[in-house]
Amino acid sequence: MQESIEKTSGTNPAATLRTDWIERAAVGASLLCLVHCLALPLLIAALPALSNILAMPESIHLWILAFAVPTSLLALLTGRARHGAIWPVVIGIAGLALLALGTLVWGKTAAETPITVAGSLSLALAHILNWRLRHARHSHG
Repeated sequence: MQESIEKTSGTNPAATLRTDWIERAAVGASLLCLVHCLALPLLIAALPALSNILAMPESIHLWILAFAVPTSLLALLTGRARHGAIWPVVIGIAGLALLALGTLVWGKTAAETPITVAGSLSLALAHILNWRLRHARHSHG
């Protein structure tokens, strides 16, 4: 049965499932970054007493970036190998570049939040496009 699935779909179902989980983790990381960039500052601004309790170290941005880069590149390049489209990779690299610029170059300035939000949204879009293209290439029937 397993061999017939692989022959008819042209892909290894275990590899597809593994890539799906990598893709989900990468989208989740993009969304967590977006929540961190937008919701947390609003929450802290609205509840000044809470800012002392939820003080985040500046290194959190580097940790998020260190997680986002390898997981995103792995998911996007694996997807490109399967579906052949370059656009998700290009959009994803642009998103990662914006995240890196926001974190490493414009950190602690007024430009940091809009740049990292644009990067997070671009990266999430790239992963969604990648996921859709991968699933369009094989049937589930």
